[in-house]
Amino acid sequence: MIPRRFLPSLALFLSGCASTFQGYPSLAKRAIEGAPIAEAAPQPSRSAGAGADPECGPADRAGAGGGAAFDKAWPAADKAAKAASGSAVSSEAWVAAQTALSALESARNDSVSALASLDVLYVERSNAVSEGKVSGGIDMIDAARGTVLAIVDGQNDRLDVLKGRLAQP
Repeated sequence: MIPRRFLPSLALFLSGCASTFQGYPSLAKRAIEGAPIAEAAPQPSRSAGAGADPECGPADRAGAGGGAAFDKAWPAADKAAKAASGSAVSSEAWVAAQTALSALESARNDSVSALASLDVLYVERSNAVSEGKVSGGIDMIDAARGTVLAIVDGQNDRLDVLKGRLAQP
C-alpha cells in the first residue's frame, strides 16, 4: 500500500526537479562579489584637553531639537487625548488620539536617537580610555548625555500621562 502512494509522489517530486527554472537569478558568484573592499580610514585619536567634545555637539543639538519638536506637537496630542478620555477603544476620538500620540512619538525621534548616539559614544570613549588610546572626555560626554536623558525622561513622563487617559485595547 505504501509503495502505491510513494511512487506517484516521487514521480511528481522528480518532475518538479527536472523542469528548468527560467527567470530565477543565478547563484553564481558575481564580479562585484570578488572586488576588494575599501577600508574606512581610522579615526584620529583625540584627547579631551581643550573645550567641549566635538562629537557631543551634534547629538546634543539633535536632542534639544527633538525636545522642541516634541513641545510643538504636545498641545495637539494633549487636546486629542482629553477629547478621547473615556471613549471606547476604536471610537473615532480614540483613533484620533492614537494618531496624535503617534505624531508625538515621531516628533521625539531626534531626542531618542541623540540619546542612543551619546550612549554609544560614551561606551566607545570609556573603552578607548581603558585601552589607553585617548585620555579623558568621558565627563563631557556624560554631561551631554545627562542633558538629553532629562529631555527624553520628561517626554516619557508626558507620554505616559496621555496614554493613561486613553482606554487600552
